[in-house]
Amino acid sequence: MFTKILIANRGEIACRIIRTCQKLDIKTVAIYSTVDQQALHVKLADEAVLIGEAPPHDSYLNMAKILDAAKQSGAQAIHPGYGFLSENADFARLCQQAGICFVGPTPDVIESMGDKLRSRKLARKAGLPILPGTDEAVANDNAATKAWELGFPLMVKAAEGGGGIGIHIIESQEELMPLIDRTRQVAESAFGSSRLFFERYLKGASHIEVQLIGDEHGNLLHLYERDCSVQRRNQKLVEETPSKEKLSPQLRRRICTLATKLGKYIGYTSTGTVEFLVSVDGTVFFLEMNTRLQVEHGVTELVTGLDLVELQLRVAAGEALPITQDEVSVNGHAIEVRVYPEDPETFMPDSGQITDLHQPEDKHIRIDSALCQGYTVELDYEPLMAKIMAWGEDRNQAIKTLQRALLEFRVEGVKCNTPLLRDVLATKEFISATHHTGSIPVWMEEFQARSLNKCANGKMIKNGSKIGQENGSREIAAAIGVSLAMAIKSAQPIEQSSFSPWRVYGRREQLLSQSLGNRGWR
Repeated sequence: MFTKILIANRGEIACRIIRTCQKLDIKTVAIYSTVDQQALHVKLADEAVLIGEAPPHDSYLNMAKILDAAKQSGAQAIHPGYGFLSENADFARLCQQAGICFVGPTPDVIESMGDKLRSRKLARKAGLPILPGTDEAVANDNAATKAWELGFPLMVKAAEGGGGIGIHIIESQEELMPLIDRTRQVAESAFGSSRLFFERYLKGASHIEVQLIGDEHGNLLHLYERDCSVQRRNQKLVEETPSKEKLSPQLRRRICTLATKLGKYIGYTSTGTVEFLVSVDGTVFFLEMNTRLQVEHGVTELVTGLDLVELQLRVAAGEALPITQDEVSVNGHAIEVRVYPEDPETFMPDSGQITDLHQPEDKHIRIDSALCQGYTVELDYEPLMAKIMAWGEDRNQAIKTLQRALLEFRVEGVKCNTPLLRDVLATKEFISATHHTGSIPVWMEEFQARSLNKCANGKMIKNGSKIGQENGSREIAAAIGVSLAMAIKSAQPIEQSSFSPWRVYGRREQLLSQSLGNRGWR
C-alpha cells in the first residue's frame, strides 16, 4: 500500500479521499489554487502545495505543476478524483513516465472509453446493445442526410468530454443546423474537439448505471446499479440505489451482466461506471462508460458497506480485490441529492462567503462536502457544495429521511437549490418511481405554476408585504435582464483558460434554449 498520495482535485471529493487515506494511515498532499487557500481540503491534508491562479488551466488542469508537486512531496501515487484530469489519458501516461501511480484504469482504456464513438464500437464488439446512431463523426455537409436516415427526435453529442456538456435534442429539421453549430462551439471550447455524432433520442427512458471495480489479477465485480434519471440539462441531480421499483429482477441481472461483460472485454481495472438507457418497455441500450470514481459513489457505499476509495487505492497498489462477487450484497435503499449554489427561483449561480452553516447529523444521513463557516463559494469551478445522502430500510423510508435532512440543512450567505430538491422528492412520479430523464421539464413547469399561483393569491412574505402584481412585474423584468445579459455573453468567445462548464455553459444554455422550444431542460 502507498504511504503518501497526492490528490489532484479540490472540494468535497478531495476531502472524501483524504478521509479514507486517514483511515488507512496514508499521508496526503493537497494541491490548491490562489482562491482555495482557506479551503477545507487544504486544512485536512498533511501537506498542501500552491500550484497556480484560479483558472483551472493554471492550477487543477496544469499537468506539469501537479507532477512537480508530486515529485517534490515524495508522493507515490496521484488520485484524480472526478472531473479535471480524472479521465485524461495524457495525464495518466505522464504519471507512468514519471514513475508515479495514477489511481485509475490504464491510459489506453481511458482514451478508448473517453471517445464516445470508439466506446460505442467497443461496446458493440463486446455484445452490448447500442442506440441507433452514426458510427463516424458528422460533418455539416452530410448532417441533414444522416439526420433523416436516423429520424427525429435525435441527440447531437460531442464525441469527447462528459458531464452532460455538449448534448442537445433536435426535434425538427429547422433546429438541426443551429443546434449543431451551438454544440460544435461548446465542444471545441470545453474539450478542444468539435467532433459530433448523432444518436437516437429515447423519450421517457430511465438512466441506469452499474458500478464496476476491477484489479490487475483478472478479477472484476459489479456493485449493482444506480438510477440517475433525475437530470437537468443532462446533468444528474438525484441518484439512488437499488432500482427494484423500476426494474424487474431479471432486468437488473441483465444490466449488471452487460456491464461486467464490457469491463472484462476491455480489461478494466479500478473503479468505473457503465451507463445505460432503459426504455419504457424494458429495452436496454449502452450509453457510455465513465473511467473514474463517480460523484454518486456514496449511495453504493451506503447499501454495500464497501469503501470504494479504499478498494480503488488497493487495486492501484497492485493488491487483489479482497471480496468476491458472491460476497457483494445490497442492504436497504440509499438516495443522494446534489446541492448547488444557485438561486432557487432563477437558477442563476450564486457565490459568496458562508456566514452560518448547519448540517444535519443522523446515523442514516451522510453528507459529503467541503463546507465550513467562513468558506467562500467561488464561480471558478464546478461548485458542488454538498452531496446529501440518506439510507433507509426501504425506498420510502430513505425518501422521508432525505426530506428531513434537506429541511435541516441550512447555509447562510449563499443561496442553494435545496427547495428545488425538496420539490423533486415530493412529486408523485418520484415517489412512485415512474420518473424518467424527461421528468424535470414537466416538474419545472408545475413548480413555476404553483409559485405564480401563490403570487396571484397575494401570499404574505417575511416582511409583511404581499407578493402580487408588483412582484410579478419585477420577476418578468429580472428575467428579461438576465436573458439580455446572457445573450450578450453568448456572443463573446469562451476563453479556454477561464472556461467553467457550470457557469458559462449550463446557465447560458438554460436561457438561450428558450428560443428553440426549451430543449435545454431535457
